[in-house]
Amino acid sequence: MRILIVEDDLDVARFIGKALSEAGHVVDHAADGEVAADMASEPYDVLIIDRMLPKLDGLSLVEQLRGSGSKTPVLFLSALGKVDDKVAGLRAGGDDYLVKPYALAELIARVEVLGRRTWIPDAQVTLVSGDLKMDIIARTVTRAGKDIDLQPREFKLLEYLLRNAGRVVTRTMLLENVWGYHFDPQTNVIDVHISRLRSKIDKEFDVALLETVRGTGYRLRDPG
Repeated sequence: MRILIVEDDLDVARFIGKALSEAGHVVDHAADGEVAADMASEPYDVLIIDRMLPKLDGLSLVEQLRGSGSKTPVLFLSALGKVDDKVAGLRAGGDDYLVKPYALAELIARVEVLGRRTWIPDAQVTLVSGDLKMDIIARTVTRAGKDIDLQPREFKLLEYLLRNAGRVVTRTMLLENVWGYHFDPQTNVIDVHISRLRSKIDKEFDVALLETVRGTGYRLRDPG
């Protein structure tokens, strides 16, 4: 994979870069947010971004990238580890959030989960639930003919829900099939992404498709 590390601490950047290079990845580095914004126009598989950056902070950088249409997965690294800090990172457009200090092996594992597509779609390239449609190949989503812009993790989450339309999916199922976790990271990452997805596919429409099944998980209604 090709990875961009956005980190102003050069020692930390070298340490992470060396480990990722030894794991077989191609690594570039940007020391501030403005340089990273320019470099991120190139094709990368994953962006590793520190929250506290000079010139343009990590949150603003990711918001700017998402606003310009970038769907490259983002892993935030930060010493800011409160729940509100993590939620802010995810709402800004991050796909994962790792608090410093961290185990290097966990960082590499999270990067590789973000960068690969562990869940291989079957031959079906168009998924439909009522007036909600997803084109797997074109990576587009529409509802009632209106385009819906989804970030990479939201797209994968909706894809899994569509493939299981009408059935309840548990949090464990989502963690394993959408995030690639085989353990509970004890965060509200699912709740944040479900809320964000619901606001995009349901908020402006008369009929809500995404349901919360209390105490169990979630279900995407299948009107058909």
